[in-house]
Amino acid sequence: MIFEASEFVFKAPLAVSKARRVLIKPCACYPLSYPVTTSRDILSAVIEGIRQVSDADILLLESTPSGSPVSPIYQALGYNFPRVLTLDVNDCVWMEVDNPLPKPLTIATFWVPNVILSSDYLITVAPLKVLQGRGSLSIMNLLTVLPSSKYGGKTGRGWEDLYKLGIDKVVTDLYFTLPFDLGIIEARQKFVSRDDPTRGEVEECGKVFIGEPYQVDCEASETLGLKTGYLDLIKEARIGFEN
Repeated sequence: MIFEASEFVFKAPLAVSKARRVLIKPCACYPLSYPVTTSRDILSAVIEGIRQVSDADILLLESTPSGSPVSPIYQALGYNFPRVLTLDVNDCVWMEVDNPLPKPLTIATFWVPNVILSSDYLITVAPLKVLQGRGSLSIMNLLTVLPSSKYGGKTGRGWEDLYKLGIDKVVTDLYFTLPFDLGIIEARQKFVSRDDPTRGEVEECGKVFIGEPYQVDCEASETLGLKTGYLDLIKEARIGFEN
């Protein structure tokens, strides 16, 4: 679904009303405001929508490329919501999870925070970004639930090993391994960056996209004319997976 950003109100799906724990994955790798990161405003709208139908525990989960604590970033971005627990991927217990695809594109198992597996409803909330000419949307936002210390290569910074494997293939495998329930793309603005993910140009869009992560990324890509490589790979993999 596509909303005008000025009219967006988050109405929680029925499944949220039955959840005991809801996990929200924002984009909050850097202490920089929207559109580099997920805005406090849209997180507030999502949390308020959840509270309308449920008293479930609400968790925020994120990590940083350097592996440094994410707590100061949460504070800088104003993520100080009442009765919401903010978590750092690197402080969690990690578990090895099998990729359910019969033929994984790159990775047969992922190390992921156990809190994801113990949550009843998973939401990814991402700003609209174009990085190095490619769309980075709700599914790409899942990359930072993976501990950078496990996938950072020799430098131990970022997700170097995963990028070497081909990040579109990795994200495709991750999509099937961690089936998030809902994707929200905050497209009030579009952030376009060539090399530095913290610097770029900003264009006005005035939209919010919401839906199942694959479907919402497809809708945003088609509507805005974005090149989003992992979507074609997911489409191909889904055919074999569903059969």
